[in-house]
Amino acid sequence: MKDLPEHVQTGGAQAPGVPPKRRGIARLIAAAGYSFAGLRSAFASEEAFRLEVVVFVLFTPVALYLGENGVERALLIGVLLLLMIIELLNTAVEAVVDRIGNDYHELSKQAKDVGSAAVFLGMVLVALVWGLVLL
Repeated sequence: MKDLPEHVQTGGAQAPGVPPKRRGIARLIAAAGYSFAGLRSAFASEEAFRLEVVVFVLFTPVALYLGENGVERALLIGVLLLLMIIELLNTAVEAVVDRIGNDYHELSKQAKDVGSAAVFLGMVLVALVWGLVLL
C-alpha cells in the first residue's frame, strides 16, 4: 500500500490539488460549471460533436413543426440529444485512453472502437426514429 497515493491509502480523503467538496446550492452551481466546461471542451475539440450540435440546431425547429403531438416532438428532439450524449461519452472514453498513453494497446483500440460503435448505433437510432415518426 505504501506505493499508492496518500488519498488512496487513507480511504479516499481529498487528493492533493483537488478543491474541497462543496455542499448544497454551491455544489449544484459548481456541477453546472463543470458541465458547461465539458460542453465547451467537446465543442472546441471534437468536429463530430460540433456537427451534431449544428444538426440539433437545424432539426429542432423541423421536429417542432413536423411532430404532430408532444410525444412525437419529444421523440424527434430527444433522439438528437441522445446522440450528442453518446458523442460526449465517446469523447470522454477517448480522452481517458489518450491520457493513459500513446503506445498502441489492443484494449485501448477496443475501448475507442466500442465508443465509435455506440455513436454509430446512435446515428442509426436517429434515422430509425425520424423515419418511423415522419413516414
